[in-house]
Amino acid sequence: LSEYVSRMKPDQKYIYYATGETTDKIDRLPQTEGLKDEGYEILYLTDDIDEFAIQMLHSFDEKEFKSAQADDVDINETEEEKAKTEKQAEEKKDMLAAMKEALGDKVTEVKLSSRLKNHPVCITSKGGLSVEMARVLSQMPTDENIEAEKVLEINVNHPIVETLGKVYAEDKDKIGKYA
Repeated sequence: LSEYVSRMKPDQKYIYYATGETTDKIDRLPQTEGLKDEGYEILYLTDDIDEFAIQMLHSFDEKEFKSAQADDVDINETEEEKAKTEKQAEEKKDMLAAMKEALGDKVTEVKLSSRLKNHPVCITSKGGLSVEMARVLSQMPTDENIEAEKVLEINVNHPIVETLGKVYAEDKDKIGKYA
């Protein structure tokens, strides 16, 4: 962690981490694209206990830990990019609501995002329980069905947004199948 902090960019607020079964799988996560593009390092956590430990630590050297897989990762977006995303989200709010309705309780939200670079979509988690932590907890011998609050993020800069918009304009019922 000391080495990580010593290499952090001056504008970097958090120690970013991502969890998964293997480093190869973590490296391919769409949620990490924006962070990598900014030149931020990401801690790859592969042991089931890692995320629990990171959350218990909360911070190191006055730098908070932040999951790359959370829905609230604040990447250095320009005001112009934020305005563009907000404008498109407002224009497509009915389509996003229809997608959310079609997905039901599989996701808590469907939103446009500028965090992705090449991937069309990704699933992030909302709140303190990540998708990976929910997976680990659900494997424990209890009767509880623990679920993370999943958010479907759609890349605002990907042609998929335009395609989904056309599908929704042509046949509002068909958007559910696409979702």
